[in-house]
This record gives sequence, C-alpha cells and structure tokens, in this order.
Amino acid sequence: MGSGQKLMQGNVRVIDRVFDIIELLSQAQTPMSLTRIVSASGISKTTAFRLLQSMNNRHYVEKDKDNCYSIGLKLIESVSYHINGLELQTESKPILAELRRKLNLTAHLGVLDSHEVIYIEKIDIYPMTRLYTQVGYRSPAYCSSMGKCLLACLSGSELEKAMYACKFERFTKNTITNFTDFKKCLKQVREQGYAMDDQEYMIGHRCIGAPVFDYRGDAIASISASGTTAEITDEKIPQIIDEVRSSALRLSRKMAYTEG
Repeated sequence: MGSGQKLMQGNVRVIDRVFDIIELLSQAQTPMSLTRIVSASGISKTTAFRLLQSMNNRHYVEKDKDNCYSIGLKLIESVSYHINGLELQTESKPILAELRRKLNLTAHLGVLDSHEVIYIEKIDIYPMTRLYTQVGYRSPAYCSSMGKCLLACLSGSELEKAMYACKFERFTKNTITNFTDFKKCLKQVREQGYAMDDQEYMIGHRCIGAPVFDYRGDAIASISASGTTAEITDEKIPQIIDEVRSSALRLSRKMAYTEG
C-alpha cells in the first residue's frame, strides 16, 4: 500500500470518528464527559480529546463548566438551514402558483449567494416555453429585484463582503453600475419593503420582488413576479407590489416569522 492510500485511509478513519462522536452526543440525554465518550466510542483518549477540541473551536460541540460535551449550536444551525431550505421550497409552491394565477405573471423564488441570486423555484405562465430563467439559474443580484431585496437586508459589513467581487457590468441603459449608487438604491428598498428591476437586466422585462423572512427575522429568500413591460405596465405596478409583498409575507409566516 502506497503512502497516498495510507493517508487517505487515515483521513477516512478520522471522519468516521467525528461522526461517531456526533452520533453519541446527539443520542445522549445529558452532556458527556471525555471519559464517557472514550468508553462508548472506543476512540483513544488522545484522539477523542483532539477531535473534540477542534469541533469545540468551530462550535460543532460545546463544552460546559464541568468539561462535558454536547451538540453545539453550529451543527444545529447547519442542519436547520437544510431543513428550512426543503421546507421553504415545499411551502412556496402553492403561494407562487396563486401569485402566478392572480397576476398572470411568472413567479420566482430565489436565494442569495454572495453577489448573485439563485432561482430555486419557478411557476411559469408559459410552462411549455423555455424563457431566460430556469431553476438553478444565476443572476447578478444588483440588477435583480430579488437580489436587491436580499442585499438590502444585510448589514453594512455583510453587504461589503457580498459585493466585494461584483463587477457591476452594464446590461442595459438602466443598469446600476457602481456601488455608491447601488447603496442608495438599497436604502430605498429597505424603506419601501420591495424592489424592482425595471429593464435593468434585459430591455423589455420588469420584475418586482419582496423578501421572505424566517423565525429569527433574517431574510432567507425572495419572491418575485416578472413579465414584459406590456404585462407590467406603470398602471399595474401598485397592484403587483401589493400581491408580491402579500405572498412574501404569507411564506414568511409559513417559516415561523412573526411581525413586530
């Protein structure tokens, strides 16, 4: 056996032992001491201590004043993101379908990934026609109604980090092309509670979005209604805003969000 294979086997054993510890702590009724963990897992005391120390540093386990260990908040948080993501898509479908039916516009659900929006759900008014957005599609957040909604909910430092690598490419004459103007736009979005892409990404296309919040009050997604300028006329914008905001609030409540 070569040195590379031995190293790989050693890494796999370490991963297995980490999972053994997580499973032990998740099933325990009370925090476990290092001695109990070693006895129950068969892991050497030195290895168990080293793994627990690393996991504690990253908050995947927590150590109390008696030097006993339990599952940490970071692990709970990481799992909850996955569960919330599944719940988010499940709960969004009937709400998006109703939004599409009421407005006769394409309805989207999107999440933020740095300076981009990922479309994770779509209810189309043209189900047999491939339009420019599909599930999994990525769009620059600075010229997306959903992206603006989500970026507007970030703190100043979070926004700086998210937009660090953004190039602010000009797609149309309406595209915002610098960070200073974009921050002014986000201030308005925060004040009004919705955002609009008014032919900023594609000429002839408009989109209105509103944020979706979870039980902590964090913006986790955004809902939007999109269509052509012939479909989203100036006269229809107030009604569309109301319907989109109402749909986003309904989904937020499904995610245990409470106002106030």
